[in-house]
Amino acid sequence: MFDRIQEDIRCVFERDPAAQSVAEILVAYPGLHAILFHRLSHALWQLKLRWLGRLLSHVARWLTGIEIHPGARIGRRLFIDHGMGIVIGETAVIGNDCTLYHGVTLGGTSWQKGKRHPTLREGVVVGAGAKILGPIVVGSGARVGSNSVVLKNIPDKATVVGIPGHILSAKKAPILPHRKAIASKIGFDAYGATKDMTDPVADAINHMLDHIHLMDRQIEELTRVLKERGIECQEITIPKLDDYEIETGVNGAVDD
Repeated sequence: MFDRIQEDIRCVFERDPAAQSVAEILVAYPGLHAILFHRLSHALWQLKLRWLGRLLSHVARWLTGIEIHPGARIGRRLFIDHGMGIVIGETAVIGNDCTLYHGVTLGGTSWQKGKRHPTLREGVVVGAGAKILGPIVVGSGARVGSNSVVLKNIPDKATVVGIPGHILSAKKAPILPHRKAIASKIGFDAYGATKDMTDPVADAINHMLDHIHLMDRQIEELTRVLKERGIECQEITIPKLDDYEIETGVNGAVDD
């Protein structure tokens, strides 16, 4: 048991640059306290002393602000940083070397018995406020961004962000000149058309910009053909989306 505690202390030193001493970690790190309490409550749970296990986990929640159900299975070297507001459900499984920040929820989406909470493989990092819900699997080495809501399986070493969570692509979308031009024309934030946006949302926006570009070319061709046939077309300048006018009354006051 003392070997496990020493391992937990080394884990804190490795992942928290703010840690100053062993004494500080033993006294002022609620994440470590919650893990130690959980080992005792989980042992009671395994011995079918479930009322005592629940009582001990409730005391741990009161002392640390971290709620870990005694039925949850937790591997070695779990690091809980800050920890306040963390909730880990009964059938959750956490592998070795995982890291959880404050406000994380490993919750269920069903009232049915059986496996209903997430499984985190080895080396998973879950950012502050993230919610991982349901009997899904988060692959080894995966990263879940802060405040993300994850409802589907995550492959190994993937990074997930957003609500609902989506996987960031390692392949960056090309910055084509017509995309930048159309984005500027319609008033779209240039951030959405740059290499900084590598997620599916950016890909969808880039495809929309491609579509708009083709439509513009088609309209220009139609206008040219009409002019050749003697049909005049009024040219309209398309304003930016954020460049709108408000109907005003006398002296510029807005009408009620």
